[in-house]
Amino acid sequence: MEQSKIRNVAIIAHVDHGKTTLVDQLFKQSGMFRDNQEVSERLMDSMDLERERGITITAKNGSYNFNDYWINIIDTPGHADFGGQVERVLRMADGALLLVDAQEGPMPQTYFVLKKALENKLPVIVVINKIDKPAARCEWVVDQVFDLFVKLNAPDDVLDFPVVYASAKNGYSLLDPEDPVINGGSMVHISQMIVDHTPAPTGSSDEPLQMQVGTIDYSPYLGRLGIGKVVNGTMRLNQPIVVARRDGTIKPVRISKIFRFECDAKIAVESAGVGEIVAVAGMEDVTVGVTFTDPENPRPLPLVTIDPPTISMNFIPNDSPFAGKEGKFVTSRHINDRLQREILADVALQCEPLEDAVGFKVSGRGELHLSILIEKMRREGYEFQVTRPQVILKEKDGKVLEPYEKLTVDVDELYQGPVIEKLGKQKGQLEEMNSANGMVRMVFNIPTRGLLGYRSQFMTDTKGMGMMSYVFSEYGPYAGDIINRVSGVLLVKEPCTAVAFALFNLQERGKLFIHPGAPLYPGQIIGEHSRSTDLVVNPAKGKKLTNMRASGTDDAVVLTPPVTMSLEECIAYINDDELVEVTPASIRLRKRSGTKIRG
Repeated sequence: MEQSKIRNVAIIAHVDHGKTTLVDQLFKQSGMFRDNQEVSERLMDSMDLERERGITITAKNGSYNFNDYWINIIDTPGHADFGGQVERVLRMADGALLLVDAQEGPMPQTYFVLKKALENKLPVIVVINKIDKPAARCEWVVDQVFDLFVKLNAPDDVLDFPVVYASAKNGYSLLDPEDPVINGGSMVHISQMIVDHTPAPTGSSDEPLQMQVGTIDYSPYLGRLGIGKVVNGTMRLNQPIVVARRDGTIKPVRISKIFRFECDAKIAVESAGVGEIVAVAGMEDVTVGVTFTDPENPRPLPLVTIDPPTISMNFIPNDSPFAGKEGKFVTSRHINDRLQREILADVALQCEPLEDAVGFKVSGRGELHLSILIEKMRREGYEFQVTRPQVILKEKDGKVLEPYEKLTVDVDELYQGPVIEKLGKQKGQLEEMNSANGMVRMVFNIPTRGLLGYRSQFMTDTKGMGMMSYVFSEYGPYAGDIINRVSGVLLVKEPCTAVAFALFNLQERGKLFIHPGAPLYPGQIIGEHSRSTDLVVNPAKGKKLTNMRASGTDDAVVLTPPVTMSLEECIAYINDDELVEVTPASIRLRKRSGTKIRG
C-alpha cells in the first residue's frame, strides 16, 4: 500500500456524541458494502455489553477507501472510565476527528481526549455533530471548542482548526450549517477533510522494523492478536523478529498471520508497510505496549504512560451457602487466571493478591470500568463476591490525598436546588454555573468518593431528565467522612424460601428487593429497613391456618413490586461490612460472614 495514500485518524468525543454512528455512515457511503447487504447499526460496537448500553467500551479499528486513499479509522471509547484505551490508541493515529454535540457543546471527556490528542501533537478536525437537533447552537459550540483549545494551550497552527457540520444519524455533512441538504446529502466533506488535513504517516521502509501494540484482540483459532501501526520497516509472514517487552526483556517470535482491516472485517495479507494498521498473530502472551522489532537491530518504542487507577475493589471467591450452584468457574485460581488475562489487554487495570485473606485487590479508573469487568466475568460463567469500592489514597508531605473528579451536570432549572444540596453533602464544590433556555449547567470539583452511588440519587432528584458526566481531575486534600447510606437493611434469619404472606407483612418495615419464591440463606439482604438499624426477619413465616373464617383476615395479599437494582447500583449500595454475590444467574446482597448485626 502506497504510504502517501494512507490516512490514520482517531475519532474522539464525549460519550454519546455519535462517534460509532458516524463511522457507520462513512463505511456505508464508501461503497464497500453491496446494495442488498444487511448492515447492522453501530457496526463497530461488536460486544454484547456495548450494544445493550449504547456505549463504546473498547477501541476498535476499521478502514475504507476514498478517492484512492486508504483511511484507517480508530473508534475510541467516550466514557472517562475507559480513558486508558484512548491514551494508547492515539499512538496509532496521525490525526484526530473531535466530535462535539451541536446542542451540548464540549463536555468533561471532550476536554480529556482533546488534551491527550494535543499531547501527541495530532492535528485536529472538529466535527459539530447532531446539527438536526431542534436546540442545536452551532456558533456557540464552535466558540466553546475554541475556548477549550485555548485553555489547553494549543499552538497557534492548531487553533486554526477546520470545522465541518454533520448529522451522522441522517448521513449528511455540510461546510456551513445554513447550507441546504441536497439529495439527502453525504459524508464526503468529512472524508475530504481527513485527506486534506491529516498528514500521511511518517517513517521509512528502509529502517529496521518497529511496530508497537496499541490494543489486543482475540481469535478463537489464532489466540491473542496484537494490533498496532507499522512505524518503520516492513512486516512479512513467517519473518523472524523479536518482541521488546514492557519489562525490558527481548523474546524471539515468528509472525504466523497478518490482518489488514477492511470496514470492520480482518483480511489476511502477506506483508504490511509503513503506516499500515494491522493485527498480527504469533505471540501467545502479547501485551499492550510491547514492540515488534528487528532481531539484528532491536529498537523498542517508548512505553505509553497511563494515568493511575483511582478506585479499587476486592474480588473474593464465593463462600455463601449457595456457592458453586450457579457458576462454572468458582475457585480463586479461576478468578486469578481471568484477571491476569484482562490485565494483559487493559493496562489501566491493576491486580494484586490480598495479604490478609483469599482474593484479589483490583484497581481501575472508576465504578463503570470495574463493573463492566464484573459483568463480563459473570457472563463467562464466573462466580465470586465483590466488596464496596474504595478510593486509592496517596500520602504526600505527611498529608493524605484523595482523587477528585471534575463533574458536569445539565439539569432543568426546577431541579438545581436538590442537586446542589445533595452534592454539597457529598463534599462537592460548585465552580461554574451557566443557564440558557431553562437548563442549567453546573461544574463541580468533587472527591471520587462523593460520586460512588450518586448517579441513581441524581436520576431520582431530576426525574430522570438530568445528565451528569465526570473526568479525573487531580489528587487533592482528604475531604473527611462522607456518609454512604443512612438506612439499615433487612436480613434473613434462616435458610428458607420467601412467602408472599410474610413479605406482605414486611412491606411496612421498608423496601423489599426480592420476589415470593426466591430461595434465601442466613445473612442475605432482602430489603432496606426504614430505620438506621439492621433488622433480622423471617420471610418464610406463613399464615396460621384454622378451620374458622374471620372478618378482615382473609384479604388478598397485595405486594408492592420489589426494587430491582442493576449491578452498578448494588455495588454502590452496600456498606463496608457487606458484599455483592455475583453469579451467572443472580446478583445477591449479603453481610460478610461473621459480621455482628447492628440493632
